[in-house]
Amino acid sequence: MTGIIFHPIGTVYTPFKEPQGTPIQGAASLEAQGIIDLLPEFQEGLQDLEGFSHLILLYFFHLSPGFSLKVTPFLDEQPRGVFATRAPARPNPIGLSIVRLERVEERRVYIREVDIVDGTPLLDIKPYVPRFDCRAQARSGWIEKNLDKLDRARDDGRFLR
Repeated sequence: MTGIIFHPIGTVYTPFKEPQGTPIQGAASLEAQGIIDLLPEFQEGLQDLEGFSHLILLYFFHLSPGFSLKVTPFLDEQPRGVFATRAPARPNPIGLSIVRLERVEERRVYIREVDIVDGTPLLDIKPYVPRFDCRAQARSGWIEKNLDKLDRARDDGRFLR
């Protein structure tokens, strides 16, 4: 395989103009609003989306300068393997967020609970389905002991270096 090429289907617009200061998870930014501006050729794909309360967004970490296989994540002081974190500096800089769907107007999708930097290229939208996506017996590894920090945690710029 020589490579994989993705093309954005739209752009996510948010109040977060740079990574530093952006919430690190949507669960810590319940009131933050955003707009997905879908490219016109994908508008038809939004049909029937309004029946869902939440969406899974896959996007390109376009401001990520590179990656390291060991990173110190936002919720910890100890270096961890990048695949045991949600750090934006990854071998393939793909982000995943669960957002609350407010409404769809033509090719614009209005969302809340946003943790995405303004101007982020959107790769895909999937409906969040609790029966598919929520696992009752799931464990949170090292993050479990740090979840009390989530509401205060913001991007401090450490992955822009």
